[in-house]
Amino acid sequence: MKVECKISEDYKEPCAILHINRMTQAIAEIISMLEKEGTDSQTLIAAKERKTYFIKAEDISLVRTEGREIVCYDKNKGKYVLDKPLYELESILDNHFVRISKSAIVNIRQIDHVEASLNGTMELVMDNGITDYISRRYRRIFKERLGLG
Repeated sequence: MKVECKISEDYKEPCAILHINRMTQAIAEIISMLEKEGTDSQTLIAAKERKTYFIKAEDISLVRTEGREIVCYDKNKGKYVLDKPLYELESILDNHFVRISKSAIVNIRQIDHVEASLNGTMELVMDNGITDYISRRYRRIFKERLGLG
């Protein structure tokens, strides 16, 4: 399939025109996804094992840097690679996501519990069992987003 994308400030909102010889299930799904763009559900494009996936933001529990890659984990511990930097993802994702360190963003709806550790950081455990740490630098912001002060 040939894909062409034109970017211009003249466009007030995105518009997609498809030139097809017949409707297929795959094209119908793409149309449905495009029509939902800009509604409550945000979708990120991610890669896993040389395949491309469309992941709903509400299904993401954790986004973090691992080596040179930005990865996200879904509800089922599925690991996907994203092509956007963390600062861009932070601005794209809704207010249910909060930065917990220089290298991680979490979905506060999927937090199981938080534990204090001796060195001043806090360990965060997600519903899917994945853990990360809230650094001292981001602890105040994290607590404010949860309404804890």
